[in-house]
Amino acid sequence: MRGREILLDHFNGREAAALMVDGHLEDLLVDADAPRPGTVYRAVTDRPVKGQGGVFLKTPDGSAYLRGVKGIGQGEVLHVQVTGYAEPGKAIPVTHKILFKSRYAIVTPEAPGLNLSRSIRDDDVRDALLALAHQGMDGSSMGLILRSAAADANDDEVLDDIAAMRDLAEAVLDDTGSEPETLSEGDGPHVLAWRDWVDPAQVVTDAGCFEAHGVADAIDAACSAQIPLSGEASMYVEATRALVAVDVNTGADGSFAAGVRANLACARALPSALRVRGLGGQITIDLAPMPKKERKTFEATLRAALRKDDIDTVMAGWTPLGHFELQRKRARLPLSEVLA
Repeated sequence: MRGREILLDHFNGREAAALMVDGHLEDLLVDADAPRPGTVYRAVTDRPVKGQGGVFLKTPDGSAYLRGVKGIGQGEVLHVQVTGYAEPGKAIPVTHKILFKSRYAIVTPEAPGLNLSRSIRDDDVRDALLALAHQGMDGSSMGLILRSAAADANDDEVLDDIAAMRDLAEAVLDDTGSEPETLSEGDGPHVLAWRDWVDPAQVVTDAGCFEAHGVADAIDAACSAQIPLSGEASMYVEATRALVAVDVNTGADGSFAAGVRANLACARALPSALRVRGLGGQITIDLAPMPKKERKTFEATLRAALRKDDIDTVMAGWTPLGHFELQRKRARLPLSEVLA
């Protein structure tokens, strides 16, 4: 099918959401047993990590690790938020800079001020949204960011969203308990799809829609390491314990430009492939042979593809062997673990 579809269903008994673009699985969210990113805890400090500027915390879901803090003693109570998924055997990553995020509004208790997404460029729209921001946050010292989706929403929807996030933030910040407790659960796949996939799309919520619309087959294909690219090219995306290895092949195409074409196709397809498979950490790309003068073109193509991606990814650069490396936030659990 041509166009964009957002499908909300369950897969293997888990809540799931899929974004299909022209029949291709562009993004996939599947609920997991681990604490969801965005979850807010009342946590109790356990022990500092000397020399690393971090501290282990006690939470209802086990040990958590908070970086970049000083002067916090054992037994103190903190409000922290889950930032991603823990690697096997490691503590839950958390931050003390909590955000309350919805489709139109992000309330920022630690960063006062009213701000708009930079992608909203129309001056009249910006003025109208700033007026709504002042109205919604009147009397509060917390900050607010209105997201790009607010530009196309009606005033009541934006104000309701601001009010919901403000009320949640105030409820969490007013907490005075002393024992580890979950104060706010992170969003599940269906809410995340509503929150973050804001471009126009047909929304399908029928039970069994994954089977009917080809999502189940696309998930099965995503469990394979091989990803077809344009022409006869392909790439293999394989996770090891240390890193994610990406191998680009030109196939039977032996022409002079085959390597460049395959590498550019890899750059365009890689962010989606990593999102769907839930892969992050260190990523090393073994590219097909191409002239060094084409490296800038590859970097520009990859940078443009990552600009549309909502998971923080750093382009680390080239290695002496000619590989290209990325460092990507572990924002999701690997699909292979979720479906195991």
